[in-house]
Amino acid sequence: MKTIDFTIDADGIAVLTVDVKDKPMNVITPEFIQDISKAADKISTDDKIKGAVVTSGKDSFMAGADLKDLVANFEQRTDAAEVYSWCRKLQQAYRKLETCGKPVAAAINGTALGGGLELALACHYRVVGNNPKTRLGQPEVQIGLMPGAGGTQRLLRLMGIEAALRMNTEGRHIAPEKALEMGFVDEVVEPEKEVTAAKAWVQTTDTIDAPWDRKGFKVPGGAGLMHPAAVQTQIIGAALMQKMTNHNYPAPLAIMSATYEGSVLPMDKALDVESKYFTQLLMDPISRNMTRTLFLNKGAADKLVRRPEGPEKRPVTKLGILGAGMMGAGVAYVSAYAGMQVVLLDMSKDNAEKGKDYSRILLQKRIDRGRMDADKAADILDRIATTDSYDELAGCELVIEAVFEDVDIKADVTAKTEAVISADSIFASNTSTLPITGLAKASQRPEQFIGIHFFSPVDKMPLVEVIVGEKTGDVAIAQALDYIQQIRKTPIVVNDSRGFYTSRVFGTYSKEGITMLAEGINPALIENVAKHAGMPVGPLAVTDEVTLELSHHVMTQTKKALGDAYVASAADDVIGKFVEDLDRKGKRFGKGFYDYPEGEKKRLWPDLAEHYPRAEEQPDPEEVRQRILYVQAIETVRCLDEGVLTHPADADIGSIFGWGYPPYTGGTISFIETEGLEHFVSEADRLAEAYGERFAVPESLRSMAEKGETFYQLAEARQHRPAA
Repeated sequence: MKTIDFTIDADGIAVLTVDVKDKPMNVITPEFIQDISKAADKISTDDKIKGAVVTSGKDSFMAGADLKDLVANFEQRTDAAEVYSWCRKLQQAYRKLETCGKPVAAAINGTALGGGLELALACHYRVVGNNPKTRLGQPEVQIGLMPGAGGTQRLLRLMGIEAALRMNTEGRHIAPEKALEMGFVDEVVEPEKEVTAAKAWVQTTDTIDAPWDRKGFKVPGGAGLMHPAAVQTQIIGAALMQKMTNHNYPAPLAIMSATYEGSVLPMDKALDVESKYFTQLLMDPISRNMTRTLFLNKGAADKLVRRPEGPEKRPVTKLGILGAGMMGAGVAYVSAYAGMQVVLLDMSKDNAEKGKDYSRILLQKRIDRGRMDADKAADILDRIATTDSYDELAGCELVIEAVFEDVDIKADVTAKTEAVISADSIFASNTSTLPITGLAKASQRPEQFIGIHFFSPVDKMPLVEVIVGEKTGDVAIAQALDYIQQIRKTPIVVNDSRGFYTSRVFGTYSKEGITMLAEGINPALIENVAKHAGMPVGPLAVTDEVTLELSHHVMTQTKKALGDAYVASAADDVIGKFVEDLDRKGKRFGKGFYDYPEGEKKRLWPDLAEHYPRAEEQPDPEEVRQRILYVQAIETVRCLDEGVLTHPADADIGSIFGWGYPPYTGGTISFIETEGLEHFVSEADRLAEAYGERFAVPESLRSMAEKGETFYQLAEARQHRPAA
């Protein structure tokens, strides 16, 4: 067998050691499916074999399918029968192992996820090593899929319907002791003793089948079309799921349906139900979108796929941060947490200490929740040195400025920093809108000047946008990416422009919402449709969050910089009125588009209708949804056209992890591909005629639609094009 080392010991116990060659972790391949089926046959028919133990030849037990192959194989498939047949192969191989007529134990010597855990569930007994790094789970829902090799059916029969639903719809990773408590593993032992314990069970048990294959088996907690507890779980669960997903994500509902239907059927028919739902999800573009962006593209970004090959890796040991406000304080925390010495500089020592307080508060929360001991927290805090002296920046390999968004202020701190740091140090700006090339004019070494744009709050937001100026060199890019990897964030690399990629496209979202308000569209309709479409916060609420004052400042700075080239919008007048005339500057100031009564929930300002009267005829919610999603996607295409973005993967990652474009779409570019380029262009033309040039698609997109091309296909072709 290519993927399983099959041996029989002196006691007649077959040991199946899974080892998928050329893979860092065991994954499900066509060869593995064949091998596990052959192994089950051998266990069943060989009289010398009394039972079997399944374990792994690697540090972890097993993951699920190779998702890269999954996306490639099923992106273009439209034959449901073909997909269904593929889905059944692994499921039936596991079922053959489960019904081989002899006791089979799983010796789980490391992480088991997805199809890997389903392999263990198909065994009659599960032993897991109590390694703190080991995690067990069914995370398929996080990429738009569901367990497809028996996970929905075996878990409900082991744990009961409610617990199984929670595990499968949340997709959490679970530690060994918790798994034992939940009831889907049978024994927790010291690491490296898993096989011994599994063999001991095989030698002493009279088990030859699973409980659900025995007459009279009942699901823990009850099941049945009319069972009160099961019906209540389904009704409440469906309501909660609708609230969580707004029906944008089919996987949780498929899991609920397969669980409820399967709970009243014999196992073999229940597995067939699971396969049918799994097939539906696999053929749905949502699973392709989520798998490609949230797993494959993000994984490549985390491994620094955009890093220049030449420069040697140079970890940051000492980091300088200019400005101890919210952003600087957040950067200080994540950097010290990652093990770096941090110099946090502000205009006064007191200001810098206030910035350090942010880390004190976060660390104390971890202590209070039992997630960190006090000594470790103290060590992290000790790594943050506060100062008002630039001399303390000496020895920093990287300095990040996070001062006020003003060109002159940034120029001043750049000059003061470069006067004391070494010749090979990198200087980075955390600006969210100002062009890096312009800011680099204040530097004596622009090739070592780069943009590193964090998102707030830094400790929670996973994305960092690296901005390359006209003169930025490869060493600076490599250093920035190496640093981002150190703090365990996901980077995208973009070229310079005003607003770069994330701020520029995110701005179209808030502006479109404000423009609709000016048109007389009910603000509650705007906000609710945006959230139902999958945006985390409505455009008016998010403008309040970042403050109208900041939006006004950016608008004023941009007008000043662009002069006659500036294109005004209806949103500009609204922002100007709120800041200059109404003194409603956003949440931080207690009032903006919303009111923020102390101790109460925020609410839309009742007087909005007085300033922006409601139109007599309100648009259909789908029209509002299209405007919100399309305007961001079209601006993303412009960023690709202008070379701000160099790959659609960066566009998709940045849109989801940067400002919360709906994950089910796969990101702004995947959204266009899911809509279909021809359909997208047609709808955009209609929107442009109705609402203005901001919806006009670039000619490149129109040409792609006419030729039947897609962004990812063209990117793949460029990647494999021979060098000239």
